[in-house]
Amino acid sequence: GWCPLSPAGAQTTQLLVEPPWMPAVLWDRVTLTCQGSGNAGATTWYKDGRRWGQEGRDNFLVTERGIYTCDRPGNGLSPPVRVLNDRLVLQVPAWPLLEGDMVTLRCRC
Repeated sequence: GWCPLSPAGAQTTQLLVEPPWMPAVLWDRVTLTCQGSGNAGATTWYKDGRRWGQEGRDNFLVTERGIYTCDRPGNGLSPPVRVLNDRLVLQVPAWPLLEGDMVTLRCRC
């Protein structure tokens, strides 16, 4: 399912990643979804800190590596999501983890 990268209930823009593993990798066919109150058609996307051409869409399939954020009016900028194109990556679940939590790590190539 979809996993927010900030605590549930926060009144900020959230950037959701599917599949829910971080760092995300292009060869997983990553979809990013921008969530927040207000009109989804007013979403502004940023890639590597620059305004990017997915204006007005609330989700899309990532085709380029980079660092992505989104903005929904009134909610501010989302936390960043890094999408890699590395051949070997160690991944953790894309939800908040606390000290002492059991966690599954994935080593992927």
